[in-house]
Order: sequence, then C-alpha cells, then structure tokens
Amino acid sequence: MTRGMEQERALQSAPILEGVLARARAMGRRGVVVFDLDSTVFDNRPRQARILREFGAQHSIDALAGCSASHFNSGWDLRAAMRNCGMSSAEAERVYPEAKEFWFKRFFTSGYCVEDVAIRGAPQFVKAIADTGAIVCYVTGRPEEMKKGTLDAMRNCGFLMPGDNVHLILKPSPEMGDDQFKREAHRQLMKLGTLIAAFDNEPTHVNDYRRTFPEATIVHLATDHSGRPVALLEGVLSVPHFGSMLERPIAGE
Repeated sequence: MTRGMEQERALQSAPILEGVLARARAMGRRGVVVFDLDSTVFDNRPRQARILREFGAQHSIDALAGCSASHFNSGWDLRAAMRNCGMSSAEAERVYPEAKEFWFKRFFTSGYCVEDVAIRGAPQFVKAIADTGAIVCYVTGRPEEMKKGTLDAMRNCGFLMPGDNVHLILKPSPEMGDDQFKREAHRQLMKLGTLIAAFDNEPTHVNDYRRTFPEATIVHLATDHSGRPVALLEGVLSVPHFGSMLERPIAGE
C-alpha cells in the first residue's frame, strides 16, 4: 500500500473515531468502550521479530539475525517472515515446526510482550475516550500470567493504566480458548454500563460483539489476525489504525 493510499484510509476512518468520541461525550460514565490489545492497540511484530532473531542465533541461521517487524507483512505466518528475512522456502518449511515451538514458548510471556509498541494514535485515542468520562475496558486473550509484562508495555507506550474508569480483563488461564473467553467477557461488560463501541482485530471476535451489542459501533482493526477465513458481518466498520486523531481536530473540541 502506498503512503497516499494509507493516508486516504486514515482520513476515511476519522469520522468513525469521531463518532465514537461524540457518543462517549454524550453518555459519559454510563458508556463503555472496549479495546483488544494485540494487533488492535499494540503492534506485537517487534516481539515476534525478537523471537525469530533468538531462534536464528540458537540455530546458527544467519538470515534471521536482522529480522525486524517489517518482515512480518503476512500476518503471523512465521514461514513468510523467515522467507522475507532471506531464507529459502524449503529451508523455512524445514525449520518451521521447531521455530513454531520456540515461538510458542516465548510469545505468551511477560518477558517478551514488553517489546510491543503502540498502534499509531492508539494511546491518544484511548485517552480521548477516557477524558469524556466513559469507561475504558481493555479485553484481551492474554492470560493472567502476562499481566506484569502487559502493564509494563502499557506504561512504556503511554497507555492509560487500569484504575477508576479503566479496566483490564485478561483471560483466566492459557487453556481457555480466546473465542470462549471473549464471549464470556460480554457479560462483564454489560455490568459496567452501555457498550458504545468495541475495537478488535480478530473477525470472529468483532462479529461476536456485533451480535451481542447490535446498537454499538463495532470496529475492526485492519492490521493482522489469526488467518481464519471469517467474513465481517454487515455493519462492522474498519480502520487501519487511530492515526487520524493525530492529523486533524477532533469534532466538538
């Protein structure tokens, strides 16, 4: 995607974000806005790149020494990232099972999630929501064991920390499926107030929000996801990031 196309998409998303803010101002403390973490407000590609660099160092794969976030341009596909780093397709396929196991043992840990960086404009938009008086709720499939690293990453990236009107809901155990966890979290959200909007990158989770909260604004982050072939339901909106809030005045201010 060219820079011009990216800027155009960002500008097209501005009315969506401004609309959520306007409704949050109107509802104040009665309203709730939900944010997923990975690939929604956090870019975890630096975490993935670090893991592949370490795998390469451990297995003397020179091509992986310079692995960076930019090599993850095909979602979470380790084989594609390894090819982007310069490995042949055959070599990437050969080491993939071991690389995947190496990745899995590290990706869902506090020690590695501190590598995450903010999606463009995300800290500013989350703060703008909280400044309206509405409740902010981070709902993530990260397990409780990742809480320390998650809080450290949030602090490093300038996100609002859990407190009076900011909640963090983590998955109770790694064994629980993300789909089940997100659906069960809907009940907790209902107790907090009226859902104004939900932001998530995973089509399955976005669609679940759409079904449970048909009056809310449900927004898909067009970043990356699990790769499951799930079509977005009618009425789901989409934005590439939150950067438009940095580039133009927010309506009503």
